[in-house]
Amino acid sequence: MKFFCMVMVGVAALVGSAFSDDAVPQPAGQAALADVTAAETSAENSWRTMIRKVLKLKEDTGIKGFLAKDPPAYLTHGYLTPSGARVPGHPVKIIGGLPYGMGQALMIGVCLVLLYLAIVKGFEPLLLLPIGFGGLLANMPFANVTAPPLVDAVTKLVIEPGGFLYYFFEFGVSTGLFPIMIFMGVGAMTDFGPLIANPRTALLGAAAQFGIFIALMGALGLSLLFPGQINFGLKEAASIGIIGGADGPTAIWLTTKLAPNLLGAIAVAAYSYMALVPIIQPPIMKAIVPEHERKIVMKQLRPVSKMEKVCFPLIVLLLCALLLPSAVPLIGALMLGNLCREVGPNVARLADTMSNALINIVTIMLGLSVGSKLACEKFLNPETLGILVLGLIAFGFGTAGGCWMGRLMNRVCKDPINPLIGSAGVSAVPMAARVSNKVGLESDPTNYLLMHAMGPNVSGVIGSAVVAGVLYTLCK
Repeated sequence: MKFFCMVMVGVAALVGSAFSDDAVPQPAGQAALADVTAAETSAENSWRTMIRKVLKLKEDTGIKGFLAKDPPAYLTHGYLTPSGARVPGHPVKIIGGLPYGMGQALMIGVCLVLLYLAIVKGFEPLLLLPIGFGGLLANMPFANVTAPPLVDAVTKLVIEPGGFLYYFFEFGVSTGLFPIMIFMGVGAMTDFGPLIANPRTALLGAAAQFGIFIALMGALGLSLLFPGQINFGLKEAASIGIIGGADGPTAIWLTTKLAPNLLGAIAVAAYSYMALVPIIQPPIMKAIVPEHERKIVMKQLRPVSKMEKVCFPLIVLLLCALLLPSAVPLIGALMLGNLCREVGPNVARLADTMSNALINIVTIMLGLSVGSKLACEKFLNPETLGILVLGLIAFGFGTAGGCWMGRLMNRVCKDPINPLIGSAGVSAVPMAARVSNKVGLESDPTNYLLMHAMGPNVSGVIGSAVVAGVLYTLCK
């Protein structure tokens, strides 16, 4: 009986299966028709979506961007960093009340001028070219090369990465790493022999820092004269003043520590005035130094031994560590590069890397990073005009301070000093020394001052770094 029941169940199952197979074609046909209809509808929707996006492209073009009135939301409303910290927004005001897009267009014109000076006129091309190009990229509408990453407020996860110039700046400039690496390369290319042979010239390098403090006081004075338009605190004034040292990496290092919002204007001013050394300095030198003192012939420098050159960077570093620890990062990097240069063939590869590959790579990244701060909201305002004027005043007083000290030393010291070499105390190496030599040759074609001028020139590099350390200690 059980067997018979099992057989009947099996037969019923087979019959049901057969009937179900016969019934499949009709529902399958309907399903296929439904699938085709759905596919056609999906394709039609895709085409409509594509057409809408194509028509909307005009909203994302640079032309539309240049007509925009409002800045990006992250500027006015702030944003979250990947670490969870919130960067507050701020009101964006452009000089003349111009729309944001128009400000970007004007800044592109400014950056093209920088590129012209670098490429055609040859003014500091190694830095003005990447700075100008970085400014072009930063002011391209909707390019977002300087935009911060988009971070979820709840999970703190990065939803969309930021622009590549944002990461360049955060990695190398905000941390102060790029200027320090530049100093390594500068140290590897610098010969401190003229300074060691004639240590008195260090006083000329110190006197040339006079312009820094003139510009600092001038910045504070402008804030008192124009309280509603120019607002420079002590930190901003110190950052502006360092332009007078004519040392780009030092200016960038101090500004990122004290007033990062002014970095673009200060960096452009510093490197522009460094490039204009042959134009700015000669009139000041001729106005201060009389003709008969320009003809002073200095005694030939003594030879400097290798032991002296090796010990010099170590002694300077130890003195800096004892007296001014805040300047150790800059001075230490400078002296490391110089020590590798002077030790000899055992570390020739290190010195060669610092003075060539390292400094070239970092110069590119530093220039682009600084250029990223040439945004219209940071540059097109009354404060920028004040920075440019104060930077020029600082540079002029730095040149004058070195010449005045040279004239004073010429009256006090037994061995005569040509006051023209005092102008080389600003740390535009080696351009300032070449200008001193050129002006001296105009008065006496047989009087070569280049090697004598290199003493105050390299001491100016150390002096500007020391002053930056002092200002950082006072203002931090």
